[in-house]
Amino acid sequence: MEKRQVIIVGSGPASYTAALYTARANLQPLIFEGFFSGPAGGQLMTTTDVENFPGFPEGISGPALMEAMRKQCERFGTQFIAEDVQSVELQQRPFKVRSKKHEFLCDALIIATGATAKRLEIEGAGEDAFWQKGVTACAVCDGAMPIFRNKELFVIGGGDSAVEEAIFLTKYGSKVYIVHRRDTLRASKIMAQRALNHPKIEILWNQQITKIEGDKVVRSVTLKNAVTNTETKKEAAGVFFAIGHQPNTGFLSDQLKTNPQGYVLVEPGSTKTSIEGVFACGDVQDPIYRQAITAAGSGCMAAIDTEKWLSHS
Repeated sequence: MEKRQVIIVGSGPASYTAALYTARANLQPLIFEGFFSGPAGGQLMTTTDVENFPGFPEGISGPALMEAMRKQCERFGTQFIAEDVQSVELQQRPFKVRSKKHEFLCDALIIATGATAKRLEIEGAGEDAFWQKGVTACAVCDGAMPIFRNKELFVIGGGDSAVEEAIFLTKYGSKVYIVHRRDTLRASKIMAQRALNHPKIEILWNQQITKIEGDKVVRSVTLKNAVTNTETKKEAAGVFFAIGHQPNTGFLSDQLKTNPQGYVLVEPGSTKTSIEGVFACGDVQDPIYRQAITAAGSGCMAAIDTEKWLSHS
């Protein structure tokens, strides 16, 4: 069985940055980019315009940014396998990593599999319709886009994340509606009060979006009242899912410590996990920021932590 010094699981800003730094340190990293779990390059592969990644004053498309990062990794000798990792064995070193067709041993493992935004099955919200054409799951990433400015925007959810997204969007939209299927918010009292008091936010209680329509971008939503069973149609330029994220950790089989939401726990100020020699970076260990730039930064941290650990192990 072939053995590597470093294997990185996942693709995206965290994975590619970790690969770049470990490759330049002559650790010859191997990346399992995934296949059925999602496109190589992570969530940014479904993002049209990235305007908040430093160094691109005119913005850059998500796929173009990921392609550039990947090429930079290749330049320094990173190897790639376009398969999903099905299982890992972390109870003894070297660690064992298995995909459908490959099996490797490695001295150090970097987990960079990210987290997937939870979305609802709504007509018009899919990737074959208006996903990333007015439908998104990240206000901070996409809220400043021209298509949302001075328009009516809709946030789906009822927790702190939904309120935070809605408040952020008030900087850009003419009005922001929080669509919640219940008659009270799940958000903390202080956050709920902020939403209730904000002049540009209106909460649509006991309602759900059942349909999203438009032409090239979102133009309207249909809402259904759960109490009266009536439907109404409203103009809309954007629909933002804010119902949480799911860390992509199923292949780990609970071998690493996680928080209650499933995010991999790391030592504060590092990327070290509960198992020595295993490191985590990017959204898989970040329930707060979830940005391309923070993922890339933590990928750098994971590479440096890995190099130091290998030099002393």
